[in-house]
Amino acid sequence: MASTSFLFLHVLVVFTLARMAFSDLSDDFYEDICPEALPTIKQVVEDAVRQERRMGASLLRLHFHDCFVNGCDASILLDQTSITDSEKTSRANNNSVRGFEVIDKIKSEVDKVCGRPVVSCADILAVAARDSVVALHGPTWEVQLGRRDSTTASRTTANNDIPTPSMDLPALIDNFKKQGLDEEDLVALSGGHTLGFAQCFTFRNRTYNETNNIDSTFASQRQANCPRSGGDSNLAPLDPTPALFDSKYFSNLVSKKGLLHSDQALFSGGETDELVKTYSTNLRTFSKDFAESMIKMGNIKPLTGNQGQIRVDCRKVN
Repeated sequence: MASTSFLFLHVLVVFTLARMAFSDLSDDFYEDICPEALPTIKQVVEDAVRQERRMGASLLRLHFHDCFVNGCDASILLDQTSITDSEKTSRANNNSVRGFEVIDKIKSEVDKVCGRPVVSCADILAVAARDSVVALHGPTWEVQLGRRDSTTASRTTANNDIPTPSMDLPALIDNFKKQGLDEEDLVALSGGHTLGFAQCFTFRNRTYNETNNIDSTFASQRQANCPRSGGDSNLAPLDPTPALFDSKYFSNLVSKKGLLHSDQALFSGGETDELVKTYSTNLRTFSKDFAESMIKMGNIKPLTGNQGQIRVDCRKVN
């Protein structure tokens, strides 16, 4: 009887600790300390997306690339210094990630309405990603809040942990698994490519050298704006409607028109084929799963409580 009681107590403690870890983030974190924080973020994001539709995808990508490197802690925003190994110059981010000026604007406006720096840059990234998707007619979700900002960055970890455009399905599954994300999360979050563009150097090899699993007409169309040499930064849309959250990204995969190798890998005879097919014909299911996976991704190793700091300037440690 005593051993049974001890086992029950042990399970209760573990369960309580797990709940405490999750309860560090909450959707009403700023309700009392700065109720105007979230509406202010939304306004700046909407203005930015109105001025440039592509910015919505850029802000979404910033959050993704932040969370995959030691958790959602705004490390991606730190500039290079003698003590900061900036992630901005990593292979996945260099001359690619953008939207930093919008984050700066949000931070400035939020600190103004709050009267002091109480909203973390990490939370700004998470909310801006959600508001960008909504601005482009995608789903909404309750963003869990209360993250704090890192005091370090790691270009090496960014090089190792951010998925690359050349990955095949097993590599993608392993990459996401390392972050605590499963195959459904992989497919749903890859659907973020329903928004935005990719640079020529990321899809050149696919359009010129792959013959299986690529529509020949599609390949020729992409080659027209992406020569074999030069034009590395020339842009192509990731799906036919790059400023609208819809299911055409997945319809493209079924038609062998995925722009990146890593996109088409999701529909290449593997275990994710059925989910791609489902999403290609059911926007509601995709939207629901995308929102759920965004919440899950946003919960990757957040700094909370007394960990980290609330940066005054998102680009540098206090």
